[in-house]
Amino acid sequence: MEIIKYPEKITWGAIAKRPTMDVSILFDTVDTVLQEVKREGDAAVKIYEEKYDKVRLEGLQVSGDEITLAAENVSDDLKQAIRTAHANIFTFHAQQKFVGKKIETTPGVTCWQKAVAIEKVGLYIPGGTAPLFSTVLMLAVPAKIAGCKEIVLCTPPDRNGRVHPAILFAAQTAGVHKIFKIGGIQAIAAMAYGTESIPKVNKIFGPGNQYVTAAKQLVSLKEVAIDMPAGPSEVQVIADETADPEFIAADFLSQAEHGVDSQAMLVTTDEVLIPRVERAIENQLAKLPRREIIAKALVHSRIILLKDVEEVIAFTNLYAPEHLIIQTKDYANLAERVENAGSVFLGAYTPESAGDYASGTNHTLPTNGYARAYSGVNLDSFIKKITFQEITPKGICSLGDTIRIMAANEELEAHRNAVTVRLNSL
Repeated sequence: MEIIKYPEKITWGAIAKRPTMDVSILFDTVDTVLQEVKREGDAAVKIYEEKYDKVRLEGLQVSGDEITLAAENVSDDLKQAIRTAHANIFTFHAQQKFVGKKIETTPGVTCWQKAVAIEKVGLYIPGGTAPLFSTVLMLAVPAKIAGCKEIVLCTPPDRNGRVHPAILFAAQTAGVHKIFKIGGIQAIAAMAYGTESIPKVNKIFGPGNQYVTAAKQLVSLKEVAIDMPAGPSEVQVIADETADPEFIAADFLSQAEHGVDSQAMLVTTDEVLIPRVERAIENQLAKLPRREIIAKALVHSRIILLKDVEEVIAFTNLYAPEHLIIQTKDYANLAERVENAGSVFLGAYTPESAGDYASGTNHTLPTNGYARAYSGVNLDSFIKKITFQEITPKGICSLGDTIRIMAANEELEAHRNAVTVRLNSL
């Protein structure tokens, strides 16, 4: 873990760099799989499942019996935890419903918007080293609230052709319509193009490895929309002399255990805090089962000592973290000055883990600096807004000359004429 003290602003860009790879170098490999699935459908999906997930599948869809059996293999404690998280996520996202208002912009001219659910959405849930059943809730709950008519979920099976029971239970709880046991590039291709078994969707959501990220980028060029650019997970902690080093260390390590390419950053103005945090990280790391993964992530994690609060805010808005934790005595005031972040966690007793699982906010967030321009997944991610306008005879009379003058000056005579013929009819 690198410790950087009082860096010059000219170096901040390099310090804020993430340990990401350029996925465009994977495009040739990824496109080969995409095109084969597009041509061959289910047959190509099964070939790639055997090649990459090491499983030979007869059918791709998870059956009702498999879902029932999965529920029997989830502990009562975990079932209740999933239900509680589901309730909180539902409550938070339900409050985001759009209410369109009719606005009379000019006498006789009325404009408004209507929110309409995206008809078919695809949710990708990674396999890898941990079953991300929490991501099922984060994606399926707002899709259900939005009113998406078809919610399709793809997730890689194990080598016995089974999906983790907690993923299936979460999917059933959240109201997913169809679940398929496929992963990687082939899953993205199947949802983008459609196959004999898997419906073509209008928008794909969910995290994944660099191959999944590259596949989402390629299919988004002309086949289907995607939620956002994605990369390895990250957290930034802002702390002062009042912060608890044990809490900071715990937040560092919880983020680092996502994967070897995750990144954790501590930004502080208190030099005394740094060795205390280092000791706490070392002590806690020794007790964690995923310490080898965490240790690799800590290699490109950093503690940065800055001169004052102004520099802290400036660096934070430059870094634009996916997760931002503020553990300072004046955290509310600092939070008001944050312009670029995916999700912000305020005060000593608000760990990033809460947002990952059960507080109610969404954990599907922009990474790699994309928080400068993107929001995290929310209810609006699953809807589109259609605009309407209605003009009465009084309205076309009051606005008509404005439209005709603008059209004439853009040399679009047919546009001008569309107004003229109406005015002449009156």
